[in-house]
Amino acid sequence: MVDRQSRLSGMRGPRFGSACCLAASLSLALAAGCSQIGDYQRPDSYIPPQWQQGGPGEATQRATQIDWRTFFQDPRLQALIAGALQHNGDLQIALARVEETRAQHGIASADRLPSANLSGTRTRSKIPAAFTGTDRPVTTERAELSLTALSFELDFWGRVANLSEAARANYLASESASRAMRITLISEVANQYFTLLEFDERTAITRAAIESRRKNRDLVRRGMELGAAARSDYLMAEGALHSAQGELASQENLRANAEHALTVLVGKPPGELLPGKRLHEQELRNDLAPGIPSEVLYARPDVIAAEHRLQEAHANVGAARAAFLPKILLTAGLGLASPTLAGLFAPGTGNWNFQPSLSLPLFDGGRTAGFEDVAEARKNAAVADYEKTIQQAFREVADLLSARSSLIEQRQATEALVRAYQERLVVAEVRFKSGSASYLEVLDAQRDLFAQQQAAVQIRRAQLSTAAQLYKALGGGAEPEA
Repeated sequence: MVDRQSRLSGMRGPRFGSACCLAASLSLALAAGCSQIGDYQRPDSYIPPQWQQGGPGEATQRATQIDWRTFFQDPRLQALIAGALQHNGDLQIALARVEETRAQHGIASADRLPSANLSGTRTRSKIPAAFTGTDRPVTTERAELSLTALSFELDFWGRVANLSEAARANYLASESASRAMRITLISEVANQYFTLLEFDERTAITRAAIESRRKNRDLVRRGMELGAAARSDYLMAEGALHSAQGELASQENLRANAEHALTVLVGKPPGELLPGKRLHEQELRNDLAPGIPSEVLYARPDVIAAEHRLQEAHANVGAARAAFLPKILLTAGLGLASPTLAGLFAPGTGNWNFQPSLSLPLFDGGRTAGFEDVAEARKNAAVADYEKTIQQAFREVADLLSARSSLIEQRQATEALVRAYQERLVVAEVRFKSGSASYLEVLDAQRDLFAQQQAAVQIRRAQLSTAAQLYKALGGGAEPEA
């Protein structure tokens, strides 16, 4: 019996080896003859070679070389940004998604390696005497210990490799997206903080205007009582006072809304913070170098994320095409078996099995072809999304560069107007007190000065917000070195 089994084993070995060689040869031949998806290539972006404004020669400091603590020097703002990076809900969701895609990449990569399971079993069974033919019950026992490699796929066509690459690209895309969100959060906190400071300045100007108009109203009322001023002058003064009071109420409401928005960005009430700088005391670098568009835009996290999504779609197309080709799976096992647990490790208890399988899809109602069409459509959408992201990034930077240049001129003009209207108001008040002009001239001067003072504050805030947004658009936001 032993010799017969040996002869059978010897016969199966060569035949099985020949079958394996034949299958491998056939697979390699098919792989050589099948057209697989080509290597990934970055699509053309069709962006201009330089910016219309803010050329490389105008500034030398790159935003990527400046960490946010250096760029935003207000200690109160620094504390708010640090709190937002720690507690902001949207950022925490993005970071959790990064960890999720990292785990998914690990799962997909594991499919490229064989899996092994170690299992041990012990079975006892009893056959009743009525079924043994010996009038005695029979009790059997079997003990097994096996090491099994389950369904390892020979990835001739790159299906598993493409799925792993797609998972890796998805992970990198989520990581880049989280960095883009982080930089955006820094910019948004700064912008909201500057808005809060703007309303602080504007309400201070409005309170000063209310106090000035109250004094003027009292002065006109005394003049009216003495017969030196008309009642119409008093009514204009009274109306100007109430108008400023209404403006103050509106500004205080807007300031409260800005404070609420800042609290949401930070993720919790800021609590006790260090003293901050006023709006006109803020100093942000206005010499950020825009660089060459292609260098700047390809380094932005949102553009990098879009390209990783495109790489993921490209890999998924390769995996979908590989589904049309034969799939070769290998299953092997090595173990020990014995009628008793004590004899499990005795000589002659070893056993093994080896089971290769090959499957080729013949007809599935168009399911496989449909998966390929879906992958191709998603790839085309990813290409369009990538191109759109590049174009939007270019426009964002170009708009901010244009705004930076324009706001400098606007601020200079507005500050000159404020000085002119201040002098005009002084002259109008002197003329009114001397009786050579009506109160309408004073009122017009007050309104014009108030409007220009408010505009000057708004332009200063716009300058700061533009600088913060340009810092984000040019790829700033790195952590300070320890």
